[in-house]
Amino acid sequence: MPPHQHAFARTDTSRWAQWWWTTDRWLLGATGALILLGVLLQFGTSPAAAARLGIPWPFHFAVRQCAFALVGVVIVLGVSVLEPRGIRRIAFFVYLVAILAMLALPFLGHNAKGATRWVEFAGFALQPSEFMKPALLVLVAWMFAEAQKGEIPGVSIAFCLYAAAVALLLLEPDIGQTALITAAFGAAFWVAGVPIGWIMGMGATAIVGLGATPWIFPHVAARLHIFLDPKPSEPGQVQRAAEAISAGGGFGRGPGEGVMKVQIPDMHTDFAYSAAAEEYGLWLSLLLILLFAVLVIRGLYRAMKISDPFEQVASAGLFAMVGMQAFINIVVNLGLAPTKGMTLPFISYGGSSMIAMSLTMGMALALTRRQPGAYLAEDRLGEANSLG
Repeated sequence: MPPHQHAFARTDTSRWAQWWWTTDRWLLGATGALILLGVLLQFGTSPAAAARLGIPWPFHFAVRQCAFALVGVVIVLGVSVLEPRGIRRIAFFVYLVAILAMLALPFLGHNAKGATRWVEFAGFALQPSEFMKPALLVLVAWMFAEAQKGEIPGVSIAFCLYAAAVALLLLEPDIGQTALITAAFGAAFWVAGVPIGWIMGMGATAIVGLGATPWIFPHVAARLHIFLDPKPSEPGQVQRAAEAISAGGGFGRGPGEGVMKVQIPDMHTDFAYSAAAEEYGLWLSLLLILLFAVLVIRGLYRAMKISDPFEQVASAGLFAMVGMQAFINIVVNLGLAPTKGMTLPFISYGGSSMIAMSLTMGMALALTRRQPGAYLAEDRLGEANSLG
């Protein structure tokens, strides 16, 4: 095939041809780059994590991450080709299953580090809340859009969906995810044009609730105490992660040469950013930040150009959530906030995180696609201008 030709002709009206010409290439490329980097970086941290857990094969986690990434790519492509109606249906099904799974956590869940967030089966640990997040934002956007039609009490239903999710998260407990979906819900709330009084009231409630968490949840108080008053003789994971970033310098110690991953239990998961900075240096750290910035800024730009209320609010909420989660993880890695147990999208090890984030980006890509046929109209306009 000559280099100037594409896989699909612009006159091709098949579903995949329309997908190719209507999907934002910058968003698709940034997503693919993050998935690829997430796999490659796991080969550096996998041996230390495997040795710490007594797993004989050093690349156990890296190979599993490859499998998760392949599933993620299929999900991104499969979901991004859907129409908005299909996105709503998937969101409803995923939210329902995730809520039921979260209800079952007290009875079937696996407790780790003082929280019960995972359901284990067939050697795989599933975190339902990861899947609930994007589904909730899509359903909330749907309800906000329906509320504008005046047919159903959409805002009230949206708040009920949000309240159910928050209540189950606090039972686990998972304060980090609660704060994340509250912020993303607030962003969707704002984009939907809800009166400022509601937004201010919600913000005040969130601030009061966040301030009360150290008194309600002992593990939050313990983490906050370690962060505010660290012992030099016993540095915590946040302090060691910040040291790893500093030790990396501009170009890093070299692939696989990091030493902090031996001392930090969660280096391949929550602190994957620090591991990357130590082994590859500042340039890779900035590249990761740039890729997330492309996703968020480009995604929000595309969302704001959408005229349909549901598609606009849902896509803006999804991109905001990805950006907030990446921001929180990086801030923790830099030693500027206490640990949250929150992964870096596509980079941290974990099947739930990879697959749920792939679902998130698949939905966001689907909702920000140009209307089918728009590219044909642009071509005709371009031809008319050139002839003129």
